[in-house]
Amino acid sequence: MFALVDCNNFYASCERVFNPALRSRPVVVLSNNDGCIIARSEEAKALGIQMGTPVFKCRDLLRRNKVAVFSSNYSLYGDMSSRVMTTLADLAPDIELYSIDEAFLDMSSFGRYDLAKYARLIRRRVRQHTGIPVCVGIAPTKTLAKVANRLAKKNPQYQGVCLLDRAELIASALAMTKVEDVWGIGRQLSKLLSARNIKTAADLAAAPAPWVRKHLHITDAKVQAELNGTSCLPMELVRPAKQSICTSRSFGKSVTTWEELHQAVATFAGKCAVKLRKEGAVASMLTLFIGTSPFDDIEARYWGTKSIALPYPTQDSMTLIHAAQSVLDLLFRAGHGYKKAGVIVSELSPVAFAGRTLSLFADEAAADSEQSKTLMLVMDGINQRYGRGAVRLASENSVAWKPNQEQLSPCCTTRWGDIMVVKG
Repeated sequence: MFALVDCNNFYASCERVFNPALRSRPVVVLSNNDGCIIARSEEAKALGIQMGTPVFKCRDLLRRNKVAVFSSNYSLYGDMSSRVMTTLADLAPDIELYSIDEAFLDMSSFGRYDLAKYARLIRRRVRQHTGIPVCVGIAPTKTLAKVANRLAKKNPQYQGVCLLDRAELIASALAMTKVEDVWGIGRQLSKLLSARNIKTAADLAAAPAPWVRKHLHITDAKVQAELNGTSCLPMELVRPAKQSICTSRSFGKSVTTWEELHQAVATFAGKCAVKLRKEGAVASMLTLFIGTSPFDDIEARYWGTKSIALPYPTQDSMTLIHAAQSVLDLLFRAGHGYKKAGVIVSELSPVAFAGRTLSLFADEAAADSEQSKTLMLVMDGINQRYGRGAVRLASENSVAWKPNQEQLSPCCTTRWGDIMVVKG
């Protein structure tokens, strides 16, 4: 048996934890640069506010209904996610962190327990320890656990817990679930299935297996088997190594000069380097992209992207920033107002990987020097102790391109100055 624990309206719930006045008030959270709505409380959903709606299109609706609007506070959300997952790890022997607000729990050793009762204990414990509401779906496979969790969230009669442990319960749940809502199917594939009159999860489970294997992907054949109770997707207790790392941002205002754009690109390359060191990996390739707003006049639009091979696999901030600058020199076009840029490092390998290709040129290093490694270690240690950005390279700066975050809430769990003070 698998349990899927999913936080309810996670970003909005995080904003409510330290502000009880928001608990019955509609809440929305905006994307980077305060552009679009990416999270909504149940009260906001009831107002008809759709996911992804540009905020300028619904300002009157937000104002009339006194909707609380927040900029994305990823420091807060990441820390609250860690607290939720730590709590869940105490309640089950094995846990798979599926996303920032979802986790699978291995319930196979809980045969003597009342699983529905235990799921309610999980909900209470997470709410008590973190303030975040969750729903729990339990079933014999991970795909069925997804179905169960969806029912627990969407149907009030389940009161946040759905247990599918009998054939008749599974059959009823599949009949109530649209095929596009099945984990891994989505809207595009559902169009093909709908043309064959496969409109519910029950229809997909009953479809001829040879037809599914022939016309769909192998992963979809596994989904069908899971809907029929055969577990094909085991717990992933170790997160797979990343294949690439990306840091990108939309700018709060148009950036027109090379110097301003270089500050942004250098900052993104530096962040990629920090992520590489946390991952224990080195990168062999760097990609840079820069672009104007898609809403600019056609003649004013520009999108440039280019990839280069690095001289050697590296995680050094200075090496990556220098490489990003050389690409920026090739891509930059004067006269444009740039609204977005990003750096991607790829072809990752572990730091300890011994099979690196050495350079044929004597004046090029084969790897990061010991002095470089020591410097990066000291920088990371200082920033971890005194806060991100306490020490940085001179080329990294966010003054010119800083995104709009006019509605940012305090970082109550990650910044000393924002810790709440309670007075009796």
